[in-house]
Formats: sequence, C-alpha cells, structure tokens
Amino acid sequence: MQWLTKNLDWKLASLGLSILFWVALTADPPVITSISVPVQFKNIPTDLEVSSDLLDKVQLEVRGPSGKLTPASLSETSVVLDLASVVRPGEKTFPIQEASIRLPTGVVLEHSTPDQVRLHFEKRTVREVPVEIRFAPPPKGYTVVSSRAEPARLRILGPESRVHEIATVETDRLDLSGVVDAASFSVQAYTSDPHVRFEASGRVRVIIVVRKSDGSEN
Repeated sequence: MQWLTKNLDWKLASLGLSILFWVALTADPPVITSISVPVQFKNIPTDLEVSSDLLDKVQLEVRGPSGKLTPASLSETSVVLDLASVVRPGEKTFPIQEASIRLPTGVVLEHSTPDQVRLHFEKRTVREVPVEIRFAPPPKGYTVVSSRAEPARLRILGPESRVHEIATVETDRLDLSGVVDAASFSVQAYTSDPHVRFEASGRVRVIIVVRKSDGSEN
C-alpha cells in the first residue's frame, strides 16, 4: 500500500490537472453566429397607435456553445420591446439590448442590426367612410342601372393622421359577366393603408342591377 500513498499530494494534483485538461478538450467550444429574429411588442398603449412603419425582423450576432446555437435551440429567440413607457403621442427610440432579447441560457448578444428602433405614436381614431363598389363591365348589350352596398359606410380605425387620409374603402372588382338582371355579392372591403383596419369585419353585401341597353333589341 505504500506505493499508493507515496507522494499522494502530487498524484492527486496530477489527477486534477488531467481532469481539467480533459474537460477543456471535450467542452462545447463557443462560437458566433448570425440569426434573423422577429420583433415583438408588449404593454401596447390602449389609446395610441404606431403610425411609422414597423420593423418586423432584426439581425442578431450571438455567441455561445455550439450546441445551443442550433436552429432548434434558437427557434424561440425574439426581440421583445416594452412599450409601457409610452403614455402620449410622439416619437420614442428603443435600444435593442440583451435584456430585451429571449436567448437560450449561455448565449449572449454580440451585436444587433439595427441596434435601435424608433417608433412614432399617434392617437387612435375611429372614422366612418363610404364603400366604393368596383365591378367589371356587364355582358355586351347590358348596362348597370343601380348598385348599392349594405352597409353603405364602414368604420375604420388606426393612427389619427392615416385614418384621415382615407376618403373611401373599396370592394374587390366584381365579375358581372354572367349577370343579366339583379345580383347580390358578399365581398370584403379593402383599406389601402396597412396601418388602418376595420372596426368590425369589413364585409359588405353588394346588390347590382343590370338591364339591356337602349337599342340593343333588334
């Protein structure tokens, strides 16, 4: 047994160094990768709207163990901007920092492109606008004598300035090629500004009446 206990301190130290060396060699080495992630928002003000164009994705450069930088590990990564500090209309800039990014444990942010987002906030406004009916020509020899939408007006809402720029909302272009009397269509109305939406569904019923044109019967 003497050979086992002889120079025990040195033997234990050598064993410890061997273990550390093995761990260093087998440990997951850190790497850097670039990923595109979505931008999300929380604590959105109930009476304000974002009137500027929204950034939907940012490019992140992240560093961490290679095993944690796989597509599966990073699939839930996103930038979450907290809008709780926004209480009135105007501009506000939000830095993109590690604290606002959902990253796997052990993964850190190196750089973000862009590294900040500026948003413009306006009062939320509701306004009623008329529905513009769009249709293709009826069959040859026929003419449209009346058309109406039910409801004739729809309520839209969104950022104040953008809502007031919209004079009408319009239907899809209706095909009248087979219509020779009265026809009814259920159709979705459309707003030209993506920041503006309908208060309800935006769906309308369109009634169109066509008749033979004068002089078409010979």
